[in-house]
Amino acid sequence: MVTLQHPGFGPLAERLATFEPPLAARRYDAAAPSTDPVAADAAKPMSAAAPTLLVVDDEPELRGLLAEYFGRHGFTVRAAEDAARAREMIAAARPDLAVLDINMPGENGLSLARWLREAHPQVSIVMLTTAGEAVDRIVGLELGADDYVSKPYELRELLARVRAVLRRAQPVAAAPAAMAMPAAAGHRQARFGDRTLDLDQRKLFAADGAEIEITAAEYDLLALFARHPNRPLNRDQIMEQAHNRGWDVFDRSIDLRVMRLRRKIERNPDKPEVLKTVRNVGYVYIPPVA
Repeated sequence: MVTLQHPGFGPLAERLATFEPPLAARRYDAAAPSTDPVAADAAKPMSAAAPTLLVVDDEPELRGLLAEYFGRHGFTVRAAEDAARAREMIAAARPDLAVLDINMPGENGLSLARWLREAHPQVSIVMLTTAGEAVDRIVGLELGADDYVSKPYELRELLARVRAVLRRAQPVAAAPAAMAMPAAAGHRQARFGDRTLDLDQRKLFAADGAEIEITAAEYDLLALFARHPNRPLNRDQIMEQAHNRGWDVFDRSIDLRVMRLRRKIERNPDKPEVLKTVRNVGYVYIPPVA
Protein backbone atom coordinates (compact mmCIF):
# COMPACT_ATOMS: atom_id res chain seq x y z
CA MET A 1 0.00 0.00 0.00
CA VAL A 2 1.40 3.39 -1.04
CA THR A 3 1.09 6.58 0.99
CA LEU A 4 1.03 9.86 -0.93
CA GLN A 5 2.93 12.86 0.40
CA HIS A 6 1.50 16.32 -0.11
CA PRO A 7 4.18 19.05 -0.05
CA GLY A 8 3.44 21.62 2.60
CA PHE A 9 0.43 19.78 4.00
CA GLY A 10 1.93 16.63 5.52
CA PRO A 11 0.93 13.12 4.49
CA LEU A 12 -1.84 13.17 1.93
CA ALA A 13 -3.30 10.20 3.80
CA GLU A 14 -4.50 12.75 6.35
CA ARG A 15 -6.55 14.37 3.60
CA LEU A 16 -7.83 11.29 1.85
CA ALA A 17 -6.47 7.80 2.08
CA THR A 18 -3.97 5.29 0.98
CA PHE A 19 -4.34 4.09 -2.55
CA GLU A 20 -3.60 1.00 -4.54
CA PRO A 21 -0.36 0.53 -6.53
CA PRO A 22 -0.53 0.60 -10.34
CA LEU A 23 -2.45 -2.21 -12.02
CA ALA A 24 0.71 -4.13 -12.92
CA ALA A 25 1.79 -4.22 -9.28
CA ARG A 26 -1.55 -5.39 -7.84
CA ARG A 27 -0.89 -9.11 -8.14
CA TYR A 28 -3.53 -9.89 -5.54
CA ASP A 29 -6.17 -8.87 -8.08
CA ALA A 30 -5.23 -11.83 -10.24
CA ALA A 31 -5.07 -14.25 -7.35
CA ALA A 32 -7.91 -16.22 -5.76
CA PRO A 33 -11.13 -14.23 -5.15
CA SER A 34 -10.96 -12.09 -2.04
CA THR A 35 -13.19 -12.82 0.94
CA ASP A 36 -13.33 -9.11 1.78
CA PRO A 37 -16.96 -8.03 1.10
CA VAL A 38 -15.91 -4.47 0.30
CA ALA A 39 -13.29 -5.64 -2.19
CA ALA A 40 -15.77 -8.11 -3.67
CA ASP A 41 -18.36 -5.38 -4.11
CA ALA A 42 -15.82 -3.06 -5.72
CA ALA A 43 -15.00 -5.77 -8.23
CA LYS A 44 -18.58 -6.03 -9.50
CA PRO A 45 -19.02 -4.64 -13.03
CA MET A 46 -21.21 -1.63 -13.65
CA SER A 47 -24.00 -1.53 -16.20
CA ALA A 48 -23.33 -0.79 -19.86
CA ALA A 49 -24.26 2.89 -19.46
CA ALA A 50 -21.39 4.63 -17.70
CA PRO A 51 -22.64 6.41 -14.57
CA THR A 52 -21.64 10.05 -14.21
CA LEU A 53 -19.71 11.04 -11.09
CA LEU A 54 -19.01 14.56 -9.85
CA VAL A 55 -16.08 14.90 -7.43
CA VAL A 56 -16.00 18.11 -5.40
CA ASP A 57 -12.78 18.72 -3.45
CA ASP A 58 -10.47 21.70 -3.12
CA GLU A 59 -7.28 19.58 -3.46
CA PRO A 60 -6.26 19.21 -7.13
CA GLU A 61 -4.21 16.07 -6.42
CA LEU A 62 -7.20 14.36 -4.86
CA ARG A 63 -9.51 15.34 -7.69
CA GLY A 64 -7.04 13.95 -10.19
CA LEU A 65 -6.57 10.75 -8.21
CA LEU A 66 -10.30 10.09 -7.90
CA ALA A 67 -10.97 11.00 -11.53
CA GLU A 68 -8.30 8.55 -12.71
CA TYR A 69 -9.39 5.77 -10.36
CA PHE A 70 -13.12 5.94 -11.06
CA GLY A 71 -12.45 6.45 -14.76
CA ARG A 72 -10.60 3.13 -14.81
CA HIS A 73 -13.64 1.51 -13.24
CA GLY A 74 -16.16 2.58 -15.85
CA PHE A 75 -17.33 5.97 -14.62
CA THR A 76 -17.59 9.25 -16.48
CA VAL A 77 -15.94 11.63 -14.01
CA ARG A 78 -16.09 15.41 -13.72
CA ALA A 79 -14.35 17.37 -10.98
CA ALA A 80 -14.95 20.73 -9.31
CA GLU A 81 -12.58 22.62 -7.02
CA ASP A 82 -15.32 24.28 -4.95
CA ALA A 83 -19.06 24.51 -4.43
CA ALA A 84 -19.53 27.41 -6.85
CA ARG A 85 -17.92 25.49 -9.71
CA ALA A 86 -19.92 22.38 -8.75
CA ARG A 87 -23.19 24.31 -9.04
CA GLU A 88 -22.20 25.48 -12.53
CA MET A 89 -21.32 21.95 -13.64
CA ILE A 90 -24.53 20.48 -12.21
CA ALA A 91 -26.58 23.13 -14.00
CA ALA A 92 -24.87 22.21 -17.27
CA ALA A 93 -25.22 18.43 -16.85
CA ARG A 94 -26.69 16.66 -13.83
CA PRO A 95 -24.53 13.78 -12.52
CA ASP A 96 -25.83 10.47 -11.20
CA LEU A 97 -23.85 10.85 -7.97
CA ALA A 98 -21.76 13.53 -6.26
CA VAL A 99 -18.83 12.83 -3.94
CA LEU A 100 -18.54 15.85 -1.65
CA ASP A 101 -15.70 16.72 0.68
CA ILE A 102 -17.12 18.38 3.78
CA ASN A 103 -14.13 20.60 4.64
CA MET A 104 -13.66 23.06 1.79
CA PRO A 105 -12.89 26.78 1.85
CA GLY A 106 -15.89 29.00 1.27
CA GLU A 107 -19.11 27.06 1.00
CA ASN A 108 -18.54 23.66 2.59
CA GLY A 109 -19.77 20.25 1.53
CA LEU A 110 -22.70 20.23 3.95
CA SER A 111 -24.12 23.44 2.50
CA LEU A 112 -23.64 22.11 -1.03
CA ALA A 113 -25.35 18.83 -0.06
CA ARG A 114 -28.36 20.76 1.29
CA TRP A 115 -28.70 22.72 -1.95
CA LEU A 116 -28.17 19.61 -4.08
CA ARG A 117 -30.83 17.63 -2.22
CA GLU A 118 -33.35 20.48 -2.55
CA ALA A 119 -32.58 21.45 -6.16
CA HIS A 120 -31.70 18.03 -7.61
CA PRO A 121 -33.17 15.27 -5.41
CA GLN A 122 -32.42 12.63 -8.06
CA VAL A 123 -28.66 13.03 -7.55
CA SER A 124 -27.18 10.60 -5.03
CA ILE A 125 -24.67 11.97 -2.49
CA VAL A 126 -21.68 10.40 -0.76
CA MET A 127 -19.94 12.58 1.83
CA LEU A 128 -16.22 12.44 2.69
CA THR A 129 -15.83 13.06 6.42
CA THR A 130 -12.97 13.19 8.88
CA ALA A 131 -12.61 10.09 11.04
CA GLY A 132 -14.21 10.63 14.43
CA GLU A 133 -16.33 13.60 13.34
CA ALA A 134 -19.70 12.05 14.23
CA VAL A 135 -21.44 15.42 14.03
CA ASP A 136 -20.48 15.82 10.37
CA ARG A 137 -21.78 12.32 9.57
CA ILE A 138 -25.07 12.87 11.35
CA VAL A 139 -25.65 16.30 9.83
CA GLY A 140 -24.76 15.00 6.38
CA LEU A 141 -27.25 12.14 6.66
CA GLU A 142 -29.89 14.49 8.06
CA LEU A 143 -29.41 16.77 5.06
CA GLY A 144 -30.09 13.83 2.77
CA ALA A 145 -26.70 12.25 2.00
CA ASP A 146 -27.04 8.62 0.93
CA ASP A 147 -23.78 7.44 2.50
CA TYR A 148 -20.48 8.64 3.90
CA VAL A 149 -16.88 7.45 4.03
CA SER A 150 -14.53 8.46 6.82
CA LYS A 151 -10.93 9.44 6.14
CA PRO A 152 -8.51 7.78 5.85
CA TYR A 153 -10.02 5.11 3.62
CA GLU A 154 -9.10 2.81 0.77
CA LEU A 155 -10.26 3.79 -2.69
CA ARG A 156 -11.78 0.33 -3.09
CA GLU A 157 -14.09 1.06 -0.17
CA LEU A 158 -15.18 4.37 -1.69
CA LEU A 159 -15.80 2.59 -5.01
CA ALA A 160 -17.91 -0.05 -3.26
CA ARG A 161 -19.94 2.59 -1.41
CA VAL A 162 -20.57 4.57 -4.60
CA ARG A 163 -21.68 1.46 -6.49
CA ALA A 164 -23.97 0.40 -3.64
CA VAL A 165 -25.66 3.82 -3.57
CA LEU A 166 -26.16 3.75 -7.35
CA ARG A 167 -27.65 0.26 -7.18
CA ARG A 168 -30.11 1.39 -4.53
CA ALA A 169 -31.14 4.27 -6.78
CA GLN A 170 -32.12 1.87 -9.58
CA PRO A 171 -35.77 0.78 -9.98
CA VAL A 172 -36.83 -2.26 -7.99
CA ALA A 173 -37.03 -5.27 -10.31
CA ALA A 174 -39.53 -7.33 -8.35
CA ALA A 175 -41.38 -7.43 -5.07
CA PRO A 176 -43.65 -9.75 -3.11
CA ALA A 177 -47.30 -9.54 -4.10
CA ALA A 178 -48.28 -8.58 -0.57
CA MET A 179 -46.08 -5.53 -0.67
CA ALA A 180 -48.24 -3.51 -3.02
CA MET A 181 -51.26 -3.73 -5.25
CA PRO A 182 -51.06 -2.80 -8.94
CA ALA A 183 -52.20 0.73 -9.63
CA ALA A 184 -54.48 1.78 -12.46
CA ALA A 185 -51.45 2.86 -14.47
CA GLY A 186 -49.83 -0.53 -13.97
CA HIS A 187 -47.42 0.63 -11.28
CA ARG A 188 -46.91 -1.16 -7.99
CA GLN A 189 -47.81 0.98 -5.01
CA ALA A 190 -47.69 0.93 -1.22
CA ARG A 191 -49.80 3.15 1.04
CA PHE A 192 -48.28 5.06 3.95
CA GLY A 193 -51.25 6.76 5.56
CA ASP A 194 -52.67 9.03 2.87
CA ARG A 195 -49.34 8.98 1.01
CA THR A 196 -48.67 6.62 -1.89
CA LEU A 197 -45.25 5.16 -2.67
CA ASP A 198 -44.84 4.27 -6.35
CA LEU A 199 -42.38 1.39 -6.32
CA ASP A 200 -41.71 1.52 -10.06
CA GLN A 201 -41.10 5.26 -10.27
CA ARG A 202 -39.46 5.36 -6.81
CA LYS A 203 -41.61 8.37 -5.94
CA LEU A 204 -43.86 9.39 -3.06
CA PHE A 205 -47.17 11.15 -3.72
CA ALA A 206 -49.59 13.07 -1.51
CA ALA A 207 -53.34 12.39 -1.49
CA ASP A 208 -53.87 15.13 -4.11
CA GLY A 209 -51.29 13.58 -6.43
CA ALA A 210 -48.52 16.09 -5.73
CA GLU A 211 -45.07 14.55 -5.58
CA ILE A 212 -43.27 14.64 -2.24
CA GLU A 213 -39.51 14.73 -2.67
CA ILE A 214 -37.63 11.85 -1.09
CA THR A 215 -34.00 10.82 -1.28
CA ALA A 216 -32.77 7.45 -2.54
CA ALA A 217 -32.08 6.42 1.05
CA GLU A 218 -35.57 7.44 2.15
CA TYR A 219 -37.08 5.42 -0.69
CA ASP A 220 -35.02 2.38 0.35
CA LEU A 221 -36.36 2.68 3.89
CA LEU A 222 -39.99 3.03 2.79
CA ALA A 223 -39.64 0.11 0.37
CA LEU A 224 -38.18 -2.04 3.16
CA PHE A 225 -41.11 -1.27 5.47
CA ALA A 226 -43.53 -1.95 2.59
CA ARG A 227 -42.06 -5.43 2.23
CA HIS A 228 -42.59 -6.13 5.93
CA PRO A 229 -45.96 -4.66 7.01
CA ASN A 230 -46.89 -5.08 10.69
CA ARG A 231 -43.50 -6.63 11.41
CA PRO A 232 -41.20 -4.86 13.89
CA LEU A 233 -37.71 -4.33 12.45
CA ASN A 234 -34.72 -3.61 14.63
CA ARG A 235 -31.97 -1.20 13.66
CA ASP A 236 -29.58 -3.99 12.67
CA GLN A 237 -32.12 -5.37 10.19
CA ILE A 238 -32.86 -1.92 8.81
CA MET A 239 -29.18 -1.07 8.40
CA GLU A 240 -28.43 -4.39 6.72
CA GLN A 241 -31.36 -4.40 4.32
CA ALA A 242 -32.00 -0.72 3.59
CA HIS A 243 -28.75 1.09 4.22
CA ASN A 244 -26.37 -1.69 3.12
CA ARG A 245 -23.30 -0.65 5.10
CA GLY A 246 -21.47 -1.51 8.27
CA TRP A 247 -22.23 0.57 11.34
CA ASP A 248 -21.64 0.72 15.06
CA VAL A 249 -24.00 0.78 18.00
CA PHE A 250 -23.74 4.57 18.33
CA ASP A 251 -24.83 5.28 14.75
CA ARG A 252 -28.20 7.09 14.91
CA SER A 253 -28.69 7.62 11.18
CA ILE A 254 -31.69 5.25 11.07
CA ASP A 255 -33.46 7.27 13.78
CA LEU A 256 -32.75 10.46 11.85
CA ARG A 257 -34.11 8.97 8.62
CA VAL A 258 -37.28 7.75 10.32
CA MET A 259 -37.75 11.17 11.94
CA ARG A 260 -37.40 12.84 8.54
CA LEU A 261 -39.82 10.38 6.90
CA ARG A 262 -42.42 10.95 9.60
CA ARG A 263 -42.47 14.62 8.67
CA LYS A 264 -43.45 13.58 5.15
CA ILE A 265 -45.99 10.81 5.76
CA GLU A 266 -47.55 11.31 9.21
CA ARG A 267 -50.50 13.58 9.98
CA ASN A 268 -48.78 14.37 13.28
CA PRO A 269 -45.08 13.42 13.29
CA ASP A 270 -45.02 13.71 17.10
CA LYS A 271 -47.73 11.03 17.35
CA PRO A 272 -46.90 8.63 14.50
CA GLU A 273 -49.56 6.26 13.23
CA VAL A 274 -47.75 4.79 10.21
CA LEU A 275 -44.13 4.30 11.30
CA LYS A 276 -44.42 3.47 14.97
CA THR A 277 -41.63 3.03 17.48
CA VAL A 278 -41.43 -0.37 19.15
CA ARG A 279 -39.71 0.16 22.49
CA ASN A 280 -36.39 -1.67 22.83
CA VAL A 281 -36.78 -3.09 19.30
CA GLY A 282 -36.99 -0.57 16.48
CA TYR A 283 -39.84 0.44 14.17
CA VAL A 284 -42.94 -1.09 12.61
CA TYR A 285 -44.94 -0.05 9.55
CA ILE A 286 -48.72 -0.08 10.06
CA PRO A 287 -50.47 -0.10 6.65
CA PRO A 288 -53.90 1.52 6.33
CA VAL A 289 -56.93 -0.69 6.72
CA ALA A 290 -58.45 -1.49 3.35
